[in-house]
Amino acid sequence: MTEQPPTTAKADSIPFIQIQGVTKRFDGAPVVDNVSLNIHKGELFAILGGSGSGKTTLLRMMAGFETPNTGRIIIDNSDMTDVPPYERPVNMMFQSYAVFPHMTVENNVAYGLKKEGLPKTEVAVRVDEMLALVQLTEYRARKPHQLSGGQLQRVALARALIKRPKVLLLDEPLAALDKRLREHTQFELMDIQEELGVTFVVVTHDQEEAMTLATRIAVMHEGRFVQIGTPTEIYEYPCNKFVAEFFGTTNMFKGVVQEINDLDVLIDTEACGVIPSLGIPELSVGDDIWVAVRPEKIAISKTSQDGPYCIKGAVWDLGYYGNHSIYRVKTSNETIIQVNAQNQARLSERAVDWEDEVYLSWDPASSIILRS
Repeated sequence: MTEQPPTTAKADSIPFIQIQGVTKRFDGAPVVDNVSLNIHKGELFAILGGSGSGKTTLLRMMAGFETPNTGRIIIDNSDMTDVPPYERPVNMMFQSYAVFPHMTVENNVAYGLKKEGLPKTEVAVRVDEMLALVQLTEYRARKPHQLSGGQLQRVALARALIKRPKVLLLDEPLAALDKRLREHTQFELMDIQEELGVTFVVVTHDQEEAMTLATRIAVMHEGRFVQIGTPTEIYEYPCNKFVAEFFGTTNMFKGVVQEINDLDVLIDTEACGVIPSLGIPELSVGDDIWVAVRPEKIAISKTSQDGPYCIKGAVWDLGYYGNHSIYRVKTSNETIIQVNAQNQARLSERAVDWEDEVYLSWDPASSIILRS
């Protein structure tokens, strides 16, 4: 039987944030539909979903900008369901950053403390600390239009954190950054969160961003949580076809269970013939299922491979990305299988090229069985 994912850590501790049966309707239609979720203190938690999944509405309810129709939101053992935003131990960093264009970096960061009427000396000390934390000390006198996208993102983060909230909510915090800067800023966010120990809840539609940032992820679809777990749990052990396809790239084959034995399960697929796989509990001969195989789990070679499974095809499409290549291989029955291969050797010519005849193989344990 398939190895089960490990149990998520902190399962026995008291949740710092508790979302209990929360529903939000707009014009009678549920946008968030009776969801429950526990988030622990110090977690960097991601809510991942496509457009219209309800993730931002849920974040706004946590911030107090929307009120649930039913259910409760509890933060640090206090019911916050009907508490206004300005009385919650929560701050929110918006996708647009929403910095004041007429203020300097220093005044943007200090704004919240000044509104609270804190002494000038305390404001100055905390602003200095926060600017140093986000590496903006030398930019303190600049206006927003004089900053790069990454620097603006750090100004918004500093302004949100300087009031020392118990929870920081981030709505698509890296969406406005280019790919290289986004990857760099992900690690900056993680370092800052670990140093401060503040609980972060990040909403994103970017699977790679969620996997890099989060200790745990909730995949959201049509107002509900489909699966909650660590990035590894969700990627390697998706609970259904939707999660497998949404969370990363995968090859999906429809099949029927042909045989079950002590070592593995044989699945008859129209696309690839009989595929061996490890089983799942309560699987029976004749069951209609899907088999998912991640592209990086598949080996590609010009020579036939020994092992329990090998399929022949020809390279139909090829994409070279420097550190890796993506091959789209067409089999004899017109099925397209995607393969991701690391370019480990420094070669002037590809080992596998357009229209080459190739053989694909993978370990049975890499086949993920999903019920129809």
